[in-house]
Amino acid sequence: MAKVTQTAGRTQLGGFAPKFAELNDDVLFGEVWSGDGLSLKLRSILTVTVLVSKGLFDTSFQHHLMNAKNNGVTKAEMAEILTHVAFYAGWPNAWAAFRSAVEVYKDDPGVDGGMFGLGAPNEAYAQYFIGNSYLKPLTDPKETIFLANVTFEPGCRNNWHIHHAAEGGGQILLCTDGRGWYQEWGREARELHPGDVVYIPAGVKHWHGAARDSWFSHIAFEAPGEDCSNEWLEPVDEDQYGKLE
Repeated sequence: MAKVTQTAGRTQLGGFAPKFAELNDDVLFGEVWSGDGLSLKLRSILTVTVLVSKGLFDTSFQHHLMNAKNNGVTKAEMAEILTHVAFYAGWPNAWAAFRSAVEVYKDDPGVDGGMFGLGAPNEAYAQYFIGNSYLKPLTDPKETIFLANVTFEPGCRNNWHIHHAAEGGGQILLCTDGRGWYQEWGREARELHPGDVVYIPAGVKHWHGAARDSWFSHIAFEAPGEDCSNEWLEPVDEDQYGKLE
């Protein structure tokens, strides 16, 4: 997992309490938050839960809500989390937390897979993805070319892979919602937005998925060809993905 970088301690308290600033930036965030035992998403959920339980709703709470959103906690999930916590941490605390959460998630339309709908968890191919993805078939492959709407949660991407074909083949992506990335082996990553079209020739090693802070949906279909098959390869390097803005 990419190391979390934090400078708030030194920026705000470096001159007044340098040791506290060092512990905040280098130990709490540099070591604890960057540990391999828990995902950033789960750490965000735990942090928000504890802050609500203690009734701490200053600017740091707003910061941790934004972190949670960026780490993949959806609007629907945050609503469920705060509703659940309300019964243990108190109704007034939950109300205060919801006021901040509504502000943080105000521009988030929620998770619905865009114009074609979310579909079901993509369990059949989950082993080839980092994070959660969802699949909604749009056509019947017994009747015509198979089209499917694929939705990636923030930070989700598939492994490097290759579409093989003796002739023709490859894949076409029609981007419909959110923001994502596409990259071919040996080339710079390409940022994707609704309306973008990606043609992936057969034999090209590549990956695609969501940006760290955005859900992303595209329609995917296999271009016609002979002896078509997919070869799944290694996951995308965490450090390289972490550098994409």
